[in-house]
Amino acid sequence: MAFFETLLVLLFVAILLLQVTRRFAVPYPTMLAVAGVVIALLPGAPHLVIEPELALALFIAPALLDSAFDLPPRELRRNWRPLVALAGVAVILTTAAVAWTAVALQGLPLAAAIALGAIVAPPDAAAAAAMLARAEIPRRMVSVLKGESLLNDGVALLIFAAAVNIAISDKPATHAIPELAFAVPGGILLGIAFGATLAWMMRWMSGTLSSTLMTFVATFGAWILAEQLHLSAILCVVAHGMTVAHIVPTRTPPRERVHTYAVWEAVVFLLNVLAFFLMGLQASEILSRLNPAEIWEACGFAAIVFGVVVVVRFAWVMLYMRTSAFVKAKRGKPTFSSNAHAVLVSWCGMRGLVTLATAMSLPGTFPERDLIVLSAFAVVLGTLVVQGLTLRPLIRYLSFPPDRSFAKEVAAARLLLLDAALNSMADRDDAVATRLRETYEEERKIAEAGNHPRDVSEFDAVRRHNIAAKRNKLAELRSEGAIDDDVFHALEQELDWAELAVTAPQELVES
Repeated sequence: MAFFETLLVLLFVAILLLQVTRRFAVPYPTMLAVAGVVIALLPGAPHLVIEPELALALFIAPALLDSAFDLPPRELRRNWRPLVALAGVAVILTTAAVAWTAVALQGLPLAAAIALGAIVAPPDAAAAAAMLARAEIPRRMVSVLKGESLLNDGVALLIFAAAVNIAISDKPATHAIPELAFAVPGGILLGIAFGATLAWMMRWMSGTLSSTLMTFVATFGAWILAEQLHLSAILCVVAHGMTVAHIVPTRTPPRERVHTYAVWEAVVFLLNVLAFFLMGLQASEILSRLNPAEIWEACGFAAIVFGVVVVVRFAWVMLYMRTSAFVKAKRGKPTFSSNAHAVLVSWCGMRGLVTLATAMSLPGTFPERDLIVLSAFAVVLGTLVVQGLTLRPLIRYLSFPPDRSFAKEVAAARLLLLDAALNSMADRDDAVATRLRETYEEERKIAEAGNHPRDVSEFDAVRRHNIAAKRNKLAELRSEGAIDDDVFHALEQELDWAELAVTAPQELVES
């Protein structure tokens, strides 16, 4: 019961801090990290141990699917060079640098040192994306960072799995190579098959609660089945998410899509809260077992690991992006990157949920587990506080020219959609078609001027005013007892959807 009560307190604090992050433009993982530390160190914090296999499945599988769903394969093809440099080379360089540091300073076994490097190597773009979404910077940079967040998780987790297997088994390191050669393509194929199967099954579940629940069953099921078959669970979930994102949206009713997205957003946030809390508890327990001298030594080593992680990423990203820009300039090709772009991408290296979950998944008998967990938590806390709190001021200081390509692309596509609606009524001249045609033509004129029809349309403004009047009357009927609550909620839902239909999308986005 103590764990449940403490979790409720942390969740309540996280909800309050979420309002602070919106007001002051601070990445919410930064606030969660601080809250997790404070609450875990409070007297009476419960003792809790989570199974290593459960930590990976519970925390990483939903995070991977959430990222994979928003990253189409064409983005990978379009940005494959920077993605290879950031998600591949940067992860390997960071892992190697941290492993060398751990062996040289603490004498960790090589496999354990590599595991530590793989744990802290992958940045989590969740915090960076929250800030970058509010800044007018090149869309390609945001796409690259999102793609990096997804792919570097896969690369780091593959290295981590191989290092752990070597550390806890008597098998030679070369034994992992054929296993990976089978696990990587097998995991991808299984994920594609899982996604296609889910898309086929969703046709019979459309419009029901089962469809939303099935997305969770399929995600965790894909992970567990891949683990049982000794395939890459990471790549399986990534391939599953991309397949589902490509097939399912066109077959999903609007109401179901709204509900599913809302549920997934809430679940991912809750898992972030739980992960920071559990990691804070583990760090507190580890510190309680150490004497003051050992604590200072462990904290000093964790600070060094944090420095190595930041410096390696900064050095590699700056080197790659400036070299790439120089080569393109020599060939006469355009380049979007500049020193400002390179600095910003270098600084978007906050660690988060994946690092926490991977550290918690280490077996209890793993060599130097306590030191690795402390170092991982220090890197997460350090990057979220130092980089997270300075990212917004850095964006303002670098003064990027505004990128209006997204708004232009949306406006052009909106005109094509309105043209399609008009063309669908080309052979009709009845009163209903005439009225709709006038509405669409009015919306087209507004859209051609670069505005959203819901913003300018006098018709929609009057509709919103009328809906507000209906809401007041509905509340009055309920308070007077003229209607029962079931009638009230049914009509309330009708008004909700009607209001959504006449409200501009930007007014519905949380600030």
